[in-house]
Amino acid sequence: MTENNKEDQRPSKMIGVLFPKAKYGVIAAIIIIVSINLIYYKETIFSFFK
Repeated sequence: MTENNKEDQRPSKMIGVLFPKAKYGVIAAIIIIVSINLIYYKETIFSFFK
């Protein structure tokens, strides 16, 4: 009985939902943050190379 309790900790509506691994979420967050910063600060970043 204790093994079944450990497996069924998610709500019944979320049992079929697949969650990605945490490391993929961290990588995706870093990529999103870097790309948004490149968009906002494009002129500032490219001015260092001139």
